[in-house]
Amino acid sequence: MRSAAQPHPSASDGPDVEDLKEHLRSTIRASRVARSTRRRAEAGLALADVVETIPEVAAARCVSVYAARPTEPDTGPLLERLAARGVRVLLPVLGTGLQRDWAEYAGPDDLRQRAPGRPPEPGTPALGAEAIADADVIVAPALAVDTAGTRLGQGGGWYDRALLHARPGVRVIGLVFPEEIYDAGTRPLPRQPHDQRVDAVATPDGWQSLRPGDSTHP
Repeated sequence: MRSAAQPHPSASDGPDVEDLKEHLRSTIRASRVARSTRRRAEAGLALADVVETIPEVAAARCVSVYAARPTEPDTGPLLERLAARGVRVLLPVLGTGLQRDWAEYAGPDDLRQRAPGRPPEPGTPALGAEAIADADVIVAPALAVDTAGTRLGQGGGWYDRALLHARPGVRVIGLVFPEEIYDAGTRPLPRQPHDQRVDAVATPDGWQSLRPGDSTHP
């Protein structure tokens, strides 16, 4: 964790929590854009190595993941490895507004960006919002995660609503770059009542559980 390089607005930067979130989002997105394609590809391979060591992922028969946008930590290698193991992989399908849906991963050639700004989505049949309840572990996108499990998303609350359908106790893992993990004791991320926490965070450097009493895994 490299806290010195982390943007972290104080309450004086805006009276509203959403203002603070937007400040962080814009700064983190700009940093991600500056990362080269080569570095992102290297990070994607390392991230797949890390996520596969998480016990719940190693044992899973069904995993919810996502197809990354160009500047996000690359999930392509992870998707391919899970599929090669015979794991059923569920990917988000974005409907109109905040409509939530899921469909099965059928390989990289099936993925399409259905609308500008959206992540790539599968073309397999839609399974409904409740399909995420089949997942033994959930890998969620994030712009940042703090050590209390607060997740900074892209805005709009899609995943916060989607996670309401997850089975109780299923581990939710946020994927970020190393510098996007925040120490909740000194640099907590802004949080609102509807924000769903994650209970693990993974980077290309390693993963750590955010459940009380669990050990970390550098």
